[in-house]
Amino acid sequence: MVAELDPDGLDEPTLPLLTDARPAFSYRVGRFVVLQPDGKRFERNIDLPLIRIGSAPSNDLSVADPSVSRHHCEIRHTEGGFALRDLESTNGTMVAGMSIREAVVHGEVVIQLGRTAVRFIPGKEEKRVDASHAAHFGQLAGRSRGMREIFGILEKIAPTDLTVSVQGETGTGKDLVARALHQASPRRKGPFVVFDAGAVAANLIESELFGHEKGSFTGATEQRQGAFERADGGTLFIDEIGELAPELQPKLLRALEQREIQRVGGSRRLPVDVRVICATNRSLLDEVKRGRFRDDLYFRISVVVLALPPLRDRREDIELLVDAILQHVKPGVTAAPDSISVLQNYDWPGNVRELRNVIETACAMSQSKVLHARDLIFAHDSEHGPSREVMSLAGKTLESIEHAAIMQTLEHCAGNRSAAARALGIAPSTLYLKLKKFNIA
Repeated sequence: MVAELDPDGLDEPTLPLLTDARPAFSYRVGRFVVLQPDGKRFERNIDLPLIRIGSAPSNDLSVADPSVSRHHCEIRHTEGGFALRDLESTNGTMVAGMSIREAVVHGEVVIQLGRTAVRFIPGKEEKRVDASHAAHFGQLAGRSRGMREIFGILEKIAPTDLTVSVQGETGTGKDLVARALHQASPRRKGPFVVFDAGAVAANLIESELFGHEKGSFTGATEQRQGAFERADGGTLFIDEIGELAPELQPKLLRALEQREIQRVGGSRRLPVDVRVICATNRSLLDEVKRGRFRDDLYFRISVVVLALPPLRDRREDIELLVDAILQHVKPGVTAAPDSISVLQNYDWPGNVRELRNVIETACAMSQSKVLHARDLIFAHDSEHGPSREVMSLAGKTLESIEHAAIMQTLEHCAGNRSAAARALGIAPSTLYLKLKKFNIA
């Protein structure tokens, strides 16, 4: 038996090819009326910008029908209407008697999934996510309007499994956003796995992401789990996703849509329960236009887009950030007004990461309980703000000088440890031991 909902009175659906789906916060939601093949009928209002539909319990809208795929289709609000997308389901997604892969609907529509009929009724009012009243979210801190708007979105999406794309310059705290989302989510007790696409050799990325079977390639002496499997039940943070090779992008897209992966050299598809958060300092939309990044993958990871502002655009947050860094690095130490004034007038090309390095270096070099402007050492030249001060070494311990040298070199190398080790003239393993000794993350 195929369940049927009376289509009378429905607007004719519009079904153009989906070419753009920029997410928004504000967004419209909808109501679903579901008729299952057993005759059971139920209604559901879902307050999310994207709703995944299928037979698996992990879907936002789960239906009891064996002819419906585990993750069958999804629908989300976009600037152009509600985008309906089939997720490579077994029996297809039908609208008005047509099997569709991607379409946009503007009015009420009946969607046929296997033997289940789903009537989607778009909401007319927009939901808007307001700025948070809080000045913190996890380890993120800020009183500026831009940061409180981001905190408002984070508070809204943390309990969900929505895929998030975090964009921003190097050092703005994209990794902190991912960790904060994980800690505020129902997945907090599960693993948090970081995969840096920019730090893995191109020929190893597929194995690192999806794992491999023993003997699948030279050097594969044993079976190995990839990042997706290790993150099962938790969160996977894919950093520098813009570095992912074009030939691997379809495999990542399939993993995100089907929640299944296949190890290199393997034949079985393994289900994974993972929330994915991506980060990049590139404009992925520009990469799409240049043909270097798949548009369907871009839309898949851009369900929620967070653009972190550079520190120079939120100078009013600097005093709060300095207090938070000092509390973590050297409790009891405070920053004098003259130091705050200097910090607020610097351009911060390295953003919050550079601010942290400047404060940590000042704490290591100064024996005072109050940091003054004279204690601050900047790693960049005068075109960015204050010039680097000459550091007096007299009376400083070798350990504090070594700590300062490592911090400044890491900042100069944008956090690249291999490059920093070369610049310092030491082996990467030696630098690793020193980072561990000084408790530098």
